[in-house]
Amino acid sequence: MLDQDDLMEAGWPRAAGYKELIAAARDYEERGIHDKAYILKLLERDFDKPDPRMQLRAEPTAWSEAIEATCPEDEENIAGVRRYMRQLMRVPIIEAGAIMPDSCPAGTAEATIPVGGAISVERAIIPSAHSADICCSMYATVFESEQSVGEMLDALMASTRFGPGGREREDIVPDPVVEEDVWDNRFLSGLQQHAAIHIADQGDGNHFAYVGKLSVSGAFIDQLESAGHGDIAKTMEAGRDYYVLVTHHGSRGLGAHVYKRGQKAAIRETEKIAEGVPDAAAWLDYDTELGAEYWEALQYVSRWTLANHRAIHRLFLEKSASHRVTEFGNEHNFVWKRGDRFLHGKGATPAWKDEEGRPVLGLIPLNMGEPILLTLGRDNEEYLSFAPHGAGRNLSRRALKRSYLGRDDYHDQKKIDQIVAKHTKGLDIRWFRGRADLSESPVAYKPAEQVRAQIEAFDLADVIAEITPLGCVMAGESARPNEKPLTPKQKRQMQHRADRRKSRQRGWDEWED
Repeated sequence: MLDQDDLMEAGWPRAAGYKELIAAARDYEERGIHDKAYILKLLERDFDKPDPRMQLRAEPTAWSEAIEATCPEDEENIAGVRRYMRQLMRVPIIEAGAIMPDSCPAGTAEATIPVGGAISVERAIIPSAHSADICCSMYATVFESEQSVGEMLDALMASTRFGPGGREREDIVPDPVVEEDVWDNRFLSGLQQHAAIHIADQGDGNHFAYVGKLSVSGAFIDQLESAGHGDIAKTMEAGRDYYVLVTHHGSRGLGAHVYKRGQKAAIRETEKIAEGVPDAAAWLDYDTELGAEYWEALQYVSRWTLANHRAIHRLFLEKSASHRVTEFGNEHNFVWKRGDRFLHGKGATPAWKDEEGRPVLGLIPLNMGEPILLTLGRDNEEYLSFAPHGAGRNLSRRALKRSYLGRDDYHDQKKIDQIVAKHTKGLDIRWFRGRADLSESPVAYKPAEQVRAQIEAFDLADVIAEITPLGCVMAGESARPNEKPLTPKQKRQMQHRADRRKSRQRGWDEWED
């Protein structure tokens, strides 16, 4: 029987409509014609065979918008998001798109998917649409503890790690995921050491570890049970309060290298079959050996990232002598396969029904001073069944600092500390690298109530509970060159670490064409 591979080999581009062509081929076969070569000639007779090199659409495919402007800054931000969506939605393999309430531009390259953006692609993967931070995700452990909030934050500081690089050899946290037999995959080859040094390592930017409180009501238990999550509901008692650890991070150096390789391959493969496609929209066809192998690499990165979350949570529970009650989480920078559709989310929380028909659970953080929302997806196809992944920004990090600090006070740490303290009053806020980062404080994000209201207004998800904040650990900023000079011992230590990193790097094979 003639199939998609035969059509691809004969030069029929996917844009020609494989389903229609295969249906016609089946009709020929039912009439007694079984020679593939002859069937292909009949198809060329009966159908217009497009130029084998795909072209960008003249006009973008429409996308849906689950976002409304409430101020001039919103309007300017949404205008920027639309500009990039217009570029992206001209790509011929993209079927549909949506933007969430937290949408904002993610870069300046043509056709870059915005933060809070989602697209549906037929049987192909666009690496830039899941970004270098593959599998950036949320994970929560509900637990019981006799410790104070301060003691819990001390244990958390000792359990995780933020900042560039990875753990030193003596500090590596062993995990079975590192020993999986996956390293002959061309997108993973030579990256096992990256997988090893980044376990229990969260990185920089908006990644965080957050301790909060969950007040469990009877209504919350009922909603979980009605949605099919009785396995979670039965672990908690109505009328009780529990502590919750929530971590937010991606796949660190492992994912960054996988993305780099996938993007390089996607650009090369797309250039063979299409013209004018921006690099940020280049794709790998899932029905090719290369595309299938990249998909398998993504599945490993997903398993690794989940293991990374669990390693941090396991260490925290041990160090704080706490008792685990239950756990759950979700990805929001990834690609999900649903039938023949590959749903890409760049900062978009899945809000569909799983294979068992259950609305999926989602964790949506807003900022370190606000509750994290626990949601059940409404599976709203109009918006590709996604919800936001956070509160989003209206200003870039640099623009935010200029707005609050001015050019003269750009590095005024005392002023930064005062602003952060004002907006996190009563919370135990830690900055792992020592200094508060204004661009990750509550003032950096859209108002929490605005995002929550738009989740409801656009029918994206049901908020069934809140995890109220008690404390948070974020990366923060390191010391600056114009401060107290380093001692000779500190310089030697820094050089020693740099030498060790270079030594490790020599052992990591970069993927060659």
